[in-house]
Amino acid sequence: MTTQGAIRVGVFVFDGAEELDVVGPWEVLAYWAAHSDLRPEVLTFSADGGGVRCAKGLCLVPDTSADEVGPLHVLVYPGGRGTRPLMRDEDHLAWVRGLRARTPLMTSVCTGALVYAAAGLLAGRPATTHWGSLDELTAADPSVLVDADARFVDDGDVVTSAGVSAGIDMALHLVARLESVDTARQVRRGIQYDPDPPV
Repeated sequence: MTTQGAIRVGVFVFDGAEELDVVGPWEVLAYWAAHSDLRPEVLTFSADGGGVRCAKGLCLVPDTSADEVGPLHVLVYPGGRGTRPLMRDEDHLAWVRGLRARTPLMTSVCTGALVYAAAGLLAGRPATTHWGSLDELTAADPSVLVDADARFVDDGDVVTSAGVSAGIDMALHLVARLESVDTARQVRRGIQYDPDPPV
């Protein structure tokens, strides 16, 4: 991605966002920012800059507001139960479309894809979401080419991931794409992300 100045990545947070959808990608991207010669900037923001309560009760204080965040190269839009009212909020969907027009790379985790679909960003495009919400994705926009098996789907200027922990995989993919595979491997080792579930 060609940029002027440092790459700026914004993670949007809202009431009802799934905790790991937010902090999983943020951990990957913040570690990358702290160790990369590219010196990317990674920040969180909410609609009004105020704190949010995530789906399971974790409270987050974002860095800034939607009005103050400034230009972004990458948006990370998490999922969670809080996406359901947002996907019916016409003002919010108009804001998402506005971001699409000026943000080179739009990404979503889990049911964040439902908001993108409701905003028309996924029309006729391949995408994925949490396995339990694939039907909702189709209902939001029947033209979406749903990939039920992928951990993430990279369709150029839009990247969607499957549920919750898949956002970590997607974020590592973003590091590989924005800098290099070797850098992504260093980040993965740095955060000791070696999935080998005991069950």
